[in-house]
Amino acid sequence: MRRVGHKGAELIAPGNTPESFDAALHAGVDMIEFDVLRKRDGSGRLLLAHDYEDADSRQPLTLDQGLAHLAGEAFAELELDVDLKLPGYERDVLDALRSYGLLERALICTQYPQSLAALRALEPRARIGWSVPRLRRDPFRTRALALPSLVGLQVARAGFPPRATAALRARRCDAIMVHWRLVTGRLVREVLAAGGELYVWTVDDPARIRALEALGVTGVITGDPRLFASRDGDLAG
Repeated sequence: MRRVGHKGAELIAPGNTPESFDAALHAGVDMIEFDVLRKRDGSGRLLLAHDYEDADSRQPLTLDQGLAHLAGEAFAELELDVDLKLPGYERDVLDALRSYGLLERALICTQYPQSLAALRALEPRARIGWSVPRLRRDPFRTRALALPSLVGLQVARAGFPPRATAALRARRCDAIMVHWRLVTGRLVREVLAAGGELYVWTVDDPARIRALEALGVTGVITGDPRLFASRDGDLAG
């Protein structure tokens, strides 16, 4: 199971920063996930930020600054999970990854079907991940939405595996990046049988990490990569 650090290691150091990437490296991850967002000022600059509220609250790295750091020798054995937060700047991200020699080590992810299509057309060799579901906030955190969300979750768990495998077999993507609530044994089996990879986000509970590893998922994404070395579950072994 690949060990993936969310925004680097956002529960150790502020996410999408060199400090967070370094913390993930030191925790022994196999892959570092980070977010890419286009600045709203018309400059076209790409930032490492999860959303515009995040970008406005601090001085985020530019994509070039982040890639320059991750192209360092210390990170040479790691893969990158590049999460495009909105559509429209796929070519710029591909060009930046190429310029730093990182395209071969990157899995480029998006929640938007038009971005999947754009990435595939622009660079057929790129590894592409479809991130599901597209939500602004967790509905289970609102009491009034909890029950209807539970019903919707059961429907989604039943209906998503064929959608995922259809996307993989049509080569619209190479990997499925799925929220842990949507994961079932059936989804794992069918994605792997279709030749795809299955990464699960964002899991900050050791018991859940162990359960997902037992199901055979390709990778787990966590904000605290130290959890992978938890002696309780002997995940390091």
